Amino acid sequence: MKQRDIVDLLMLAALWGGSFLFIRVSVASFGPFPLMLMRTAIGALVLLPFLLRGERLRELRANAGRIALIGVTNSALPFVLYGYAMLRLSAGYSSILNATVPFWSALVAFAWMGERISRLRVIGLVVGFAGVLVLVWGRLGFAGEGLGIPIVAVLGATLSYGIASVATKKYLAQVDSMTGAGGSLVFAAAALLPFAALAWPADSPGALAWLSAVLLGVFCTGFAYVVFFRLIERIGSVGAVTVTFLVPAFAMLWGALLLDEEVTARMLAGGAIILIGTSLTTGLLAGRAASPAAALRSLRRTRAARADSPPD
Repeated sequence: MKQRDIVDLLMLAALWGGSFLFIRVSVASFGPFPLMLMRTAIGALVLLPFLLRGERLRELRANAGRIALIGVTNSALPFVLYGYAMLRLSAGYSSILNATVPFWSALVAFAWMGERISRLRVIGLVVGFAGVLVLVWGRLGFAGEGLGIPIVAVLGATLSYGIASVATKKYLAQVDSMTGAGGSLVFAAAALLPFAALAWPADSPGALAWLSAVLLGVFCTGFAYVVFFRLIERIGSVGAVTVTFLVPAFAMLWGALLLDEEVTARMLAGGAIILIGTSLTTGLLAGRAASPAAALRSLRRTRAARADSPPD
């Protein structure tokens, strides 16, 4: 991996780790629906110049229904679920649960597409969900101060990412990756618009909340998509998905430094176990490598790596 690739990888992890910080700062002022409308709409505007290049606009029209499905399952629904959950969950805690996306992707692919799950991936699933149990143990109550509903909301968001991963394989295998990314944000914003209009806050949010929302859309969504796809083209999907290991570290760092959030021993232990499971499930511990050329072919066939490391 070249130095520029390492820089991009760290930058992407910092951006996606920062997304949890910005959600945490602004969601209480905006509410989940208005905030995520802003996130998707601003992200779509950042990617608009890419959508207008070449044949992408025509490709977007030809595949509108399928891209809209991905927009709902890969952006609109999980973003709102994260927004709701992070009214109570910390940035670091949410980012660790976010690392369960590859587990759901494997299970959905098995249930929907009949995709074989190797013995190594089964071990990864078991290890990963054991890490989830360590993380949520004693906090999964659904009454009083229990955090059961927010935790289930995050796991619902990661399940939605898993569904989007398989739907992308099935329906958008031949669609240009940037067409799918930008178009899905356009349709996600359209889906969120009526709900956001109904839930728009009566009192105008403060300057910090507005700044956080704008930064979330510009850098953690639109710009992060560009960096992610650039990484896949250069180092392959397996290399790019290693960002999964770095995002929780950055999210916990930002939360501790800027929001005075606590990083507990249980979070570190549960996160470590989940990431070991992730490495097994994604094949990183199997030592598989992908050349840039092979990664490009894989990207255009499946674009599955996007859902294996979602931008939250």
